[in-house]
Amino acid sequence: MKRLGLLFATAVFAAPAHAADLTEQQARALAEQVFRPVIEEYRIPGIAIGITLDGSQFFFTDGLADRAASRPVDKDTIFELGSNSKLFNVALAALADEKGLLSLDDAVSRHIPALEGSASGGITLDDLAAHATGGLPLQVPEGIADDPALLDYLAEWQPGDGGLRSYSNVSIGLLGRIAGEAFGGTYEDALKAQLLPGLGMDSTFVTVPDSAADRYAFGYSRTDDSPVRVNPGMLDAEAYGIKSSIADMTRFVDAQLGVLDIDDDIAAALARTQIAGFDTAHFGQAMIWEVYPWPMDAARLEAGNSSDMALKQQPMERRSSPVEGPVFLNKTGATNGFGSYVAMVPSERIGVVVLANRNYPNPVRARATVELIERILALD
Repeated sequence: MKRLGLLFATAVFAAPAHAADLTEQQARALAEQVFRPVIEEYRIPGIAIGITLDGSQFFFTDGLADRAASRPVDKDTIFELGSNSKLFNVALAALADEKGLLSLDDAVSRHIPALEGSASGGITLDDLAAHATGGLPLQVPEGIADDPALLDYLAEWQPGDGGLRSYSNVSIGLLGRIAGEAFGGTYEDALKAQLLPGLGMDSTFVTVPDSAADRYAFGYSRTDDSPVRVNPGMLDAEAYGIKSSIADMTRFVDAQLGVLDIDDDIAAALARTQIAGFDTAHFGQAMIWEVYPWPMDAARLEAGNSSDMALKQQPMERRSSPVEGPVFLNKTGATNGFGSYVAMVPSERIGVVVLANRNYPNPVRARATVELIERILALD
């Protein structure tokens, strides 16, 4: 493994065995109790919840994937992940680093020579993965519809003053492009060939194939309740374009927790993404993952998952030492019709994934998921 001693966010703790204490019936009942009020308040058409505990998986599903066809949600229903797609992006980049195809310490200009001498060209790949760019925008600016126009914009872009976290589809999009090219193709090609097979994830796609189309849920707009799916756009695959099932995403969390038998280089890449290299006011910023102390402080979690953290530039400082003690890692994601949430507590070997075909508030997802985790752990 490379560099895992640097700022390892998820130090190994002796974890108690919990799985024998949790039954399928208990898991479903707890998920129902915690999320039923959320489902009802936000009129969520369909939801799938995956729990992994000591490598054992439990699932709760409810509602409809497609109202018009009266198709129920099950553990193979495919949902849009929105920004949880970014977790795959950084895993691919870290895997390219493990294989010696690039270094996360490289400047962007090493891989995009047209940006040599520009402010964007001087940003490192590691900084792209942590939104540590000093002001790259959340979305690709209007009017930019192709790579030449994007490069022209990036060549002229100037950062803000000071250490700023700027949550950005542009920064993560650049990282994905660079990682894909390091493997000799597009980002989507590299995912399909290099990462997803090694994780055993066969229901995870950028482009949903015809063979899986009947499992692809419709999202439902929170404004007019119409059925919607994600629209194509610049850097969409890299930033918010992945679709997956609750079965696959729970397996992904198992891989993140180190309870799957996977290749050493993929395991090392996933561990690398969990290293908190920066501090914000509310959490440690890793490669997309957001890292909090565990047990969780509710106010801190709500502030960290507020819209301000995504929509506004925030102060951020580079860490000089590892995050100490047990941690909670999380990431939210959404498209117009879908909302997703992924969280885990490595020291307890527990993780939860929540996929829904409604975009509902991030703090609500986070609060309910933490409550579910706490209730499960209280069964000991």
